[in-house]
Amino acid sequence: MESRLSRLEAVQVMVLEIGQISNHCNNINEFLHAVHQALSRIMYAANFYVALYKAEQNSIQFAYHVDEFDPSPDPAIPVVLESPEASPTAWVIYHRQPLVMTAEEDAAQEAAGNPWGSGARAEHWMGYPLLDHEKKSLGALVIQSYDAEHTFNQEDQALFGLIANHVSNALQGFQSVDRLERAVQERTALLAHEVTERRRTETLQRALYQIAELSFSAADPNSLYAELHQIIGQLLVARNFMIALYHQDTEEISIQYFVDEKDEHPSMKRFPLGVGMTSFVIHCEHAQLIDKARLAELVAGGQIRQALGNMELYSWMGAPILANDHVHGVIVVQSYDPHILYNETDLELLAFVASHVAVAVTRLEADREMRNAKARLEEQNTTLNEALLALQEAQSELVRQEKLASLGRLVAGVAHEINTPLGICVTATSHLVDELKLTRKDMAADTMTQESLEEFLDIVDQSLRILTSNTRRAATLVRSFKQVAVDQTSNDKRLFQLKTYLDEVLLSLQPKLKGRPIRVEIDCPEEIRLDSYPGAVSQVVTNLLMNSIHHAFENNAEGQIRMTAEADGTNLKFDYTDNGIGVDQDGLDKLFDPFYTTKRGQGGSGLGTHIIYNLITGVLGGTVKASSQPGSGLSYQIRFPIVAKNSVKPT
Repeated sequence: MESRLSRLEAVQVMVLEIGQISNHCNNINEFLHAVHQALSRIMYAANFYVALYKAEQNSIQFAYHVDEFDPSPDPAIPVVLESPEASPTAWVIYHRQPLVMTAEEDAAQEAAGNPWGSGARAEHWMGYPLLDHEKKSLGALVIQSYDAEHTFNQEDQALFGLIANHVSNALQGFQSVDRLERAVQERTALLAHEVTERRRTETLQRALYQIAELSFSAADPNSLYAELHQIIGQLLVARNFMIALYHQDTEEISIQYFVDEKDEHPSMKRFPLGVGMTSFVIHCEHAQLIDKARLAELVAGGQIRQALGNMELYSWMGAPILANDHVHGVIVVQSYDPHILYNETDLELLAFVASHVAVAVTRLEADREMRNAKARLEEQNTTLNEALLALQEAQSELVRQEKLASLGRLVAGVAHEINTPLGICVTATSHLVDELKLTRKDMAADTMTQESLEEFLDIVDQSLRILTSNTRRAATLVRSFKQVAVDQTSNDKRLFQLKTYLDEVLLSLQPKLKGRPIRVEIDCPEEIRLDSYPGAVSQVVTNLLMNSIHHAFENNAEGQIRMTAEADGTNLKFDYTDNGIGVDQDGLDKLFDPFYTTKRGQGGSGLGTHIIYNLITGVLGGTVKASSQPGSGLSYQIRFPIVAKNSVKPT
């Protein structure tokens, strides 16, 4: 008695629980699951399902299904309701009456040639109709047992019928079978969509990550394109796949990777822009989805000049590889299978992937261009180094020749200058010899008079004075030339007095100044002594003077050259100025460049100021600047150490 009373109390609790669940639950699946859990507390309910009936379509959907042997049908897929004679569930729904059936009754029905149902045979099967307030069928509530130890007695059947009534009332609270159906469908569809989208997103993220890795790990284009094919194949059907690159400089398209079920090789490996569907994508600069009908329209409209490849295709997609507003190529997938047709979603996916592929392709192209550019630069660098070496050798040779030529001109000038005093000496000596012969003849003839003797002595005295002055002049020229010439050829460092040395250099250049109305002034304190390279100093001064003579004062124009030197701490300030024709800014900018001259074709080598610059900045370890205005002369500001560094060696 107590057991039955406890069970009745559990039933009451369950009925109240069903009412409460139906009030706050909007999901049919959750509601039926809660009903199943509550039912399990008052009777054996290991196998339980609810079939909802849709009269308009004569179909049922298994909104809830739990079974030990039979698989659960998809709750979103409607099933055509069989005839009452073929299915116990259909019998309950059609007749709107409960049905209780044992295994023996089911076997007898089958033996009579009328098999009832298609699932596993239950030891005890019990189904109750779900009815609305108008007694129309909403479906069936079914419980069954495959175990002979668990069967349903009269009390179980009564309780199950009571529960079926309450479930019916609760189902009406969902406002209609359509609402229940929509809730089931929407929930199922939402879950399926969420699962699909999640999987798709995960796959896409994994693919994008792999593509990003490829842009750094791919060693060559072939491996990159093959791996791209595998990655894109994870996202959509890509049994027929192609990557083509666009060459903007030649307006051509080249196929870099090609896998096709129909053709082993592409019909054209390289073709002009305008041919094929690939060209159409490049012109449009956005992804295209093309089927047979649209292809025919594009060809007829002239948008595609010539279709390439196998024409048995059913669906074709092409997405541009865009980077920095420039189309680098096209990714193509196509299908020859009428059951595999691409849609707009697939097109968007391919376009999205193509935008990421662009990074890998452009990086690969950039690497290739960089390697090619590096190879070209290395080759050009080698050529330039060889040319520079040859130029330096030629320049060094020209500088050496210019120095020797300068020394040669100095020798020629000094030789010409010495020729005059030596010629006078020869003439005076010859005259003196002739007078001596005449005097000896007079003495031998005893005709020598006091007057003739005094006349002879006057001639001797005059001749000796002439010889003395001219030989001294020649000796001075030779001594100055010798010192300057030795300094210019030996390049030795020594201690010397600057003023005296400048006078010697100027004296050696007198032949070049002779006959020219050019005045040279030297303003240099006697006490300035340099421990440096006199050869470099003499060559700098010589080149400065020669440049002024040849360039500053044309047509024997009068002029003035002034050299000023003063000590400034450990440095020497040496300024050289002429008041010649000067140079413009363009000439001033090129003044120290090798081979720059305003006397091209008139004997100018263009190395004078270049030698000056190299000697001052290199040998003497100083600096030189020049300033000038057309018509206002040219000035040089030279600065170098009074004591030259021992490590600096002239070249």
